[in-house]
Amino acid sequence: MNLFHRCLLLCTLGLLVAQTARAATAPEELIRQVSVEVIESVKADKAIQAGDVARIIQLVDTKVMPHVNFQRMTASAVGRNWRSATPEQQKRLQEEFKILLVRSYAGALTQVKDQTVQLKPMRGNPGDTEVVVRTEVKGKGEPVQLDYRLEKSGDSWKIYDVNVLGVWLVEQYRVSFTQEITAGGIDGLIAKLAERNKGTPKS
Repeated sequence: MNLFHRCLLLCTLGLLVAQTARAATAPEELIRQVSVEVIESVKADKAIQAGDVARIIQLVDTKVMPHVNFQRMTASAVGRNWRSATPEQQKRLQEEFKILLVRSYAGALTQVKDQTVQLKPMRGNPGDTEVVVRTEVKGKGEPVQLDYRLEKSGDSWKIYDVNVLGVWLVEQYRVSFTQEITAGGIDGLIAKLAERNKGTPKS
């Protein structure tokens, strides 16, 4: 597994095991909580370490989705074609995209061992409703850039994109998703994602 995939794994994990945030929790504090919980949860769960996809999906459904604007994430990855998709197609796209993210990095969970996350100073104003929280993942080797885009939703913050080594997750998938839609429409993209999700998780 190359460095990019290992780092992308960590940001995906950040989405998978987010803690319940208290009202008005600052975005950087949420990310700090997420990062600590991610590392500790993986260390304590042998099933996750072994790449158990069902266990990871269960974790996503029970602990993550309330704290991630996954509809916005999926819509951004699909791009302008999202508006032309039916409600059922949008639902299927979210389901398959979530499974894609989980399966793509499930096999790499055993790589999480002694990593720590250091937050960088926040940029922005107190009244901002969208922010970027910048961090560095430290372990063996050089520190790795890992940033999060968050939006304020009521009294809490939700993650909707992540940046690994200068590449935003949503932008990375938008390119391939647009190609699939051009070739086979929304249903073609859904079918392609479903096909990929039936394969063996990457390690």
